[in-house]
This record gives sequence, C-alpha cells and structure tokens, in this order.
Amino acid sequence: MVPNVKRETLQNAILRNVKHGSTVYTDEAVGYNLLHYRFIHDVVNHTEQYVRGNVHTQGIENFWSLLKRTLRGTYVAVEPFHLSRYVDEQVFRFNHRKDGDRKITDSERVAAVMSQVCGKRLTYSELTGKDQSPRHETTGTGEAQQVPF
Repeated sequence: MVPNVKRETLQNAILRNVKHGSTVYTDEAVGYNLLHYRFIHDVVNHTEQYVRGNVHTQGIENFWSLLKRTLRGTYVAVEPFHLSRYVDEQVFRFNHRKDGDRKITDSERVAAVMSQVCGKRLTYSELTGKDQSPRHETTGTGEAQQVPF
C-alpha cells in the first residue's frame, strides 16, 4: 500500500517490489511515465481504448473492485493496522480462483491454505498487533512467578 499516488511514491514502490526487466502494463497516469528505464513498460490510454492486444489493466482493476466490495460488504469495519492482512487474504483468493481454465474447488483452496499454515503458530498478540505496540506491556503470562503469600 502506498500513502499517495505521486510519481516518486509509485515508482519507489514499484522498484522495491517488481523485478528489474519485468513486463509492466499500466494506464497513462503520469506516475508511471519513467518505468521504461527499468522495465518492459507498455501503456494503454483509457481515453482511446481499454485493451490493445495483450496490454490492459483489467485484471488489477478487477482485483481492486473485489477487494473494495469485500471490505465494504463483508468486513465493514477494518482497522488500518490490519489492512495488509485483508489484502493478503484477497490476493490468495484471487490467485487461487482457477488453475488455467479449470475453476479451483473450495476443498482444493482449503488444502492450499492448510499447506501454508500447518506447523506455524500465530499468537493473539501477533494477530492483534500488541506484540509491536508501544502501549502494550508484557504480562509475563507463561513465566514462572513467585506467589506473594
């Protein structure tokens, strides 16, 4: 997630997250106009057309539409601290919709989730962000303590 859509912000995020030499398709927004120096960059001008051969932004626009619908309809009240987790969940769902032309079943999707979480531990403090919060004080739960009487 980026704090704004200024050219410097967008291009720095792309440089950090996209492999040098990758193919990047964007719309004609000014924030993307220097990407051709590090990437194979192709642009579709939405004032003229939405698709030019294989060049389009329909996939990412579909993803954001589904994410926004999920946040407004299913989850309703999302804390900014947790937004990255909701995005990660939606990325997983989006990427596990189908395998080629074959739609992935719910049981296959659950098996994929379980293969990624099996043997991992997520504590309540990690889930709620209290392990990183400066306001959170360690309670000492789980540690042997001297009983005062």
